Amino acid sequence: MLNSSSETLQFFRAWLSEPFRVAAVTPSGRALAALIVSEISAETGPILELGPGTGVFTRALLARGVAEENLALIEFGMEFAAKLSVDFPRARTMCMDAARLRDVELFDDGPVGAVISGLPLLSMAPRRVYSILEGAFAHLCANGAFYQFTYGPRCPVSRPLLDRLGLKATYLGGTFANVPPAAVYRIQRRRTPRIAGSRARSTTADNS
Repeated sequence: MLNSSSETLQFFRAWLSEPFRVAAVTPSGRALAALIVSEISAETGPILELGPGTGVFTRALLARGVAEENLALIEFGMEFAAKLSVDFPRARTMCMDAARLRDVELFDDGPVGAVISGLPLLSMAPRRVYSILEGAFAHLCANGAFYQFTYGPRCPVSRPLLDRLGLKATYLGGTFANVPPAAVYRIQRRRTPRIAGSRARSTTADNS
């Protein structure tokens, strides 16, 4: 397993080679890792992690009681994926594009309980973000949640995109202990689609 300074160097080199893919010069800190996994436990079920990088969130998940064999790690960077396979041999590590999630079988085609995302969604085109979310929610159980961190002042998934997918975002918390400061959002399916609610109100108005 890499020590802290080696992880930082590996992360920095990856950022230098592909800054829009990595989008940060250092790995996420422990405070952010603790925040993004704060609602996860062994009872959550299998976990899908997107963009684990050096495994900061992965180790936080293990500390929360998630079994290593219940982790599916989707990493696009070959250098990160190779190291993840060594550090977490019982997890299922796949070196692939997260936008192609829908085509992948994760846990014998069973649903996952939560998704932890370290992907730089703010630097991605809306169409790509749509594909990632659509694929992730195709694997997520009905009441499961997608946890996303951001360095920005608001949810990195736009309201029009959330509306299109029938999702809602809730601010979970922020931390100034991370460099740079970061926030975490919980994204879930809406219980009642917005369009259905609008039609119901329209029908009531028409009958009054």
